[in-house]
Amino acid sequence: MHKLSRFSGSAVLRNGGGRYRSVAAQISSSNSLFDSAGVDDSKPNHFTNRWYSAITTTRSNVNSTQFNLRNGLFVSNRFESTAAASDSTDSPAEKYEYQAEVSRLMDLIVHSLYSNKEVFLRELISNASDALDKLRFLSVTEPGLMKESLELDIRVQSDKDNGVITITDSGIGMTRQELVDCLGTIAQSGTAKFLKTLKDSKDAGSDNNLIGQFGVGFYSAFLVSDRVVVSTKSPKSDKQYVWEGEANASSYTIREETDPEKLIPRGTRLTLYLKRDDKGFAHPERVQKLVKNYSQFVSFPIYTWQERGFTKEVEVDEDPAEAKKDGENGQTEKKKKTKTVVERYWDWELTNETKPIWLRNPKEVTTEEYNEFYKQTFNEYLEPLASSHFTTEGEVEFRSILYVPAVTPMGKDDIVNPKTKNIRLYVKRVFISDDFDGELFPRYLSFVKGVVDSNDLPLNVSREILQESRIVRIMRKRLVRKAFDMILGISMSENREDYEKFWENFGKNLKLGCIEDRENHKRIAPLLRFFSSQSDQEMISLDEYVENMKPEQKDIYYIASDSVTSAQNTPFLERLVEKDFEVLFLVDPIDEVAIQNLKSYKEKNFVDISKEDLDLGDKNEEKEKEIKQVFGGTCDWIKKRLGDKVASVQISNRLSTSPCVLVSGKFGWSANMERLMKAQSMGDTSSLDYMRGRRVFEINPEHPIIKNLDVAYKSTPDDQEALRAIDLLYNTALISSGFTPENPAELGGKIYEMMGMALSGKWSAPVVEVQQTGSSASPEAIEAEVVEPVEAGNQK
Repeated sequence: MHKLSRFSGSAVLRNGGGRYRSVAAQISSSNSLFDSAGVDDSKPNHFTNRWYSAITTTRSNVNSTQFNLRNGLFVSNRFESTAAASDSTDSPAEKYEYQAEVSRLMDLIVHSLYSNKEVFLRELISNASDALDKLRFLSVTEPGLMKESLELDIRVQSDKDNGVITITDSGIGMTRQELVDCLGTIAQSGTAKFLKTLKDSKDAGSDNNLIGQFGVGFYSAFLVSDRVVVSTKSPKSDKQYVWEGEANASSYTIREETDPEKLIPRGTRLTLYLKRDDKGFAHPERVQKLVKNYSQFVSFPIYTWQERGFTKEVEVDEDPAEAKKDGENGQTEKKKKTKTVVERYWDWELTNETKPIWLRNPKEVTTEEYNEFYKQTFNEYLEPLASSHFTTEGEVEFRSILYVPAVTPMGKDDIVNPKTKNIRLYVKRVFISDDFDGELFPRYLSFVKGVVDSNDLPLNVSREILQESRIVRIMRKRLVRKAFDMILGISMSENREDYEKFWENFGKNLKLGCIEDRENHKRIAPLLRFFSSQSDQEMISLDEYVENMKPEQKDIYYIASDSVTSAQNTPFLERLVEKDFEVLFLVDPIDEVAIQNLKSYKEKNFVDISKEDLDLGDKNEEKEKEIKQVFGGTCDWIKKRLGDKVASVQISNRLSTSPCVLVSGKFGWSANMERLMKAQSMGDTSSLDYMRGRRVFEINPEHPIIKNLDVAYKSTPDDQEALRAIDLLYNTALISSGFTPENPAELGGKIYEMMGMALSGKWSAPVVEVQQTGSSASPEAIEAEVVEPVEAGNQK
């Protein structure tokens, strides 16, 4: 925490806060942050006195006291005034015309340069910071500019009751001619002219991070103000000048400041008289929030005028009845009664306490500092999984710190959230925006958090500028590359649990990247993780899969299903398991589309084992030809029975224990994809028939059922039981292959019928016929003997 050198809370606590009560601030052109200044040689330290004012909640006449915060002394110069007092001066004001039309000026500011009004404070503080930067730079060759011993800082004071904001800096200030040149036209920039002059004289340095002294940014004040007063004192001039302009006027005035109570030793004081609808910006808490949001990392200290409080014990009057009672009891000595009250006072508070660690050397920043910066900047409570601090040079220069969060945001069901506030863009340490939709990072990496600070972008950057900026495109490419390096570092960590945690939270984002970002396939693929037929408890990478491939294996095999258990029991897997080929299990809905977009990895093609024309590398053309000759007629017979339900019936090379399987066309949907597309509430049903149209019915010639059907075809091809068996076989293959039966009720009826035929009389006891001489046995007696055959044979 930074400590204020002028005034601290300890002084308030020592004095009980009494001398600070009822002290008010007058924020107008008659009295602002700097009320008077001068050099008092009578004091031993010969420091230049700098005056400040404090605020209370006084409503009517504001009792304002000037006090010297540098020397810790109060001056008994009191006067009565109001916060909205108007300027009074004996010096005549000169009137100037704007070089640009006011209508064009305001239209450009309100509608083109700035997307929201609150950036006015950012722009004005940036100008103040620039003025301080310029003074510091010029003082190297002209030490006389710093003769006024003032600290280089920025102070923002506000009066919420009257809607007035005052911004004061102790920077370079402006002369009368500079006021005309810099504030008289919309297109003039003092800093631009300053840098051009330095460049022409070959004196320009490489560290001049100047934004623009009262260029276009100054006019952002009229976004919220009806009237703006600029009081400025340049160390190059003996006089202080006051510039005043109104929002709807075509001219402005400049006059000399003659009131000794309003003189400042050096710098600039802006007083904004807010519009009726924008007076909410003058609330001290809102001012502090805007400063923290936009100007947190400005290199100079920024103080805001805030109300504070401290508790103290005060004596209370004793109740007479209790005093009389104590006297009757003989209690002569008793403790004085006290109560706790809160004393309120106003004081300067340092607002930009967090320092921009991205400007430091990464070797000098500890992990704890990175984590603390992450928590403060993004309001996180868990430490990040990884961080990356880097500086890029060359065509585009910028500094950045990126983080991978430990968990996904709460309540975010959608893996892609383009409206995140995760990337904060700064230009010369001034916050620009965190509202991006793919300009700096692709959507699938929207979970990455970080700050980016560039000196090459314009300060008043907008969404349109970002979309068209070549600089941003280069920045995006480098940021994405660094993000992947950071994630790869997590995957290569000795602690495997770190990447497991990352994959659980953000694995789907990377799979989405396979679909959306073809340029980075080589960076995404090594980061993917899947279950497999040889690793159903722990996910493996594609590198591990390729390393475990058999010498004769040419492709990377996969099967898409709704669960690992379902994938393990699919008939498509039978021959591959026998050959000890590993198969990836794609159990996430996005997996199949991601793999199809990758197409290959390390020159190994991805092959879906549920599609037709599966090549396992063990084809025997002579054997296949013999089998086709034997079962060719059976295949045609089955095809004739199934009709348009299948495109063809073929001999399968992927089955070993199952009689048949239904495979998808080479370019059609798999069973898993068809299931997912049917589940889409907004899906196009007209495309379902087209994509699922080609299905191939493959049979296993080694299975007894297929052999029996072959016999049936050659002997009695019109047998109804054989034809019903074909129908049942097809419907069963639909289920085992992952498809949905077209008529579940019909399938159920056929299964019940087959069960009835198979179970008929299976557990029934044989009927024992008992013949008796001379008489016929009654039906009841015979039935009793059948039901209880054991008792019929027992002898009692």
